[in-house]
Amino acid sequence: MQVDELLKPFPIKEFHPFPRALMGPGAHEMIGPEALKMGFRKTLVMTSGLRGTDIVNKIVESMKYHGLEVVVYDKVESNPKDYNVMDSVKLYQENECDSFVSIGGGSSHDACKGARISVAHDGRNVNEFEGFNMSENPKNQPHIAVSTTAGTGSETSWAYVITDTTTDPDNPHKYVAFDDASVASLAIDDPVLYYDCPVDYTAQCGFDVLAHASEPYVSRINFQPSLGNALHAIKLTSENLRQAVWNGQDLGGREGMMYAQYIAAQAFNSGGLGIIHSISHAVSAFYDTHHGLNNAIALPRVWAFNMPTHYKRFADIARAMGVDTHGMTDVQAADAALAAAIRLLRDVGITERFVDVKQDTYSKNRLGQGPTAYYENAKEIVGDDADIDRITNHVLGDACTPGNAKECTFETVRPVVEHCLNGDLDDLLG
Repeated sequence: MQVDELLKPFPIKEFHPFPRALMGPGAHEMIGPEALKMGFRKTLVMTSGLRGTDIVNKIVESMKYHGLEVVVYDKVESNPKDYNVMDSVKLYQENECDSFVSIGGGSSHDACKGARISVAHDGRNVNEFEGFNMSENPKNQPHIAVSTTAGTGSETSWAYVITDTTTDPDNPHKYVAFDDASVASLAIDDPVLYYDCPVDYTAQCGFDVLAHASEPYVSRINFQPSLGNALHAIKLTSENLRQAVWNGQDLGGREGMMYAQYIAAQAFNSGGLGIIHSISHAVSAFYDTHHGLNNAIALPRVWAFNMPTHYKRFADIARAMGVDTHGMTDVQAADAALAAAIRLLRDVGITERFVDVKQDTYSKNRLGQGPTAYYENAKEIVGDDADIDRITNHVLGDACTPGNAKECTFETVRPVVEHCLNGDLDDLLG
């Protein structure tokens, strides 16, 4: 992927669509009536199963109460795989379904988006649609996306992320597909559904929000309609994430993060992303680590990398994070933004280096436990030169990289990746 080729359209910038949304406590109780209003008759519910909660069962039973037939696919994995998508497509076709409901975080929504694109093209493999608006049929079956985390914002964006397990096991590939036809028909965000989110998962999802908000704010796309949402999402995250993590039954914190993740996704939907996400995609391609955790580890390093291009914007970020920048220069305020991000990461208890992510150290960890040969060598994040090189090369081929604030080459990005794997965050504070 050549950066220059993807930068050509940037002078003419596109505002991508959002779905209609229902937001607030109790919104999930509207799924049945809304589905009937949208013409649902037989629905495929796609979910991870949400182990340890009763959320899926309650929603499915409510849908049945309203007269809907329901088929459940509950095997979506974290970092959804191509076979998750295609297995659900087969189930959809065999049962002659006419609609989709996804319940969960970004993994469930992304897998469902991919399945909708595949179904609209007679079951073609989802991997054929990697890229920008690669689908040929703009008419997809209707989709209600019900979020149970405050993280990806996938319920409102035009992006979905899939891991291609058909590639060489030594060179796995995780890709972003951007497609206007994949946008959900209705988004439902209910903070009450977030109450069961584990502490570490809540924290990691929150840093996904901070990445979604900060990257479009400094993106070279510089899309003006995205900037206000981006900055406000940063403010909401800074004000609410600690409370959502450490007092998960607090409605104010959960609702604040609900709005933060939603408007952050609307910011990047047209404003673009950068190499926080590219690094995250690369690490989870090789190790299947959680996307939000990856973003959290990458974010301070990428902020430090990008700051020389946007000191004024990072000074704005500092103020949004509650820093009193009176009397500071833009450079000093930008440094204060970085310090605030590191303080937030430490306050919510997130691992600071990739090599410190170990088996069973966080609730979404499944290193080396995948069902294909693709994962056989992924039992531990190594962090050696070979690891750094292959992750860097994956970053340079990622669809998010062209939007990054600072030009990316192997020589400039490799030190950032190395620091993510092995470096000490205190080194960034000067």
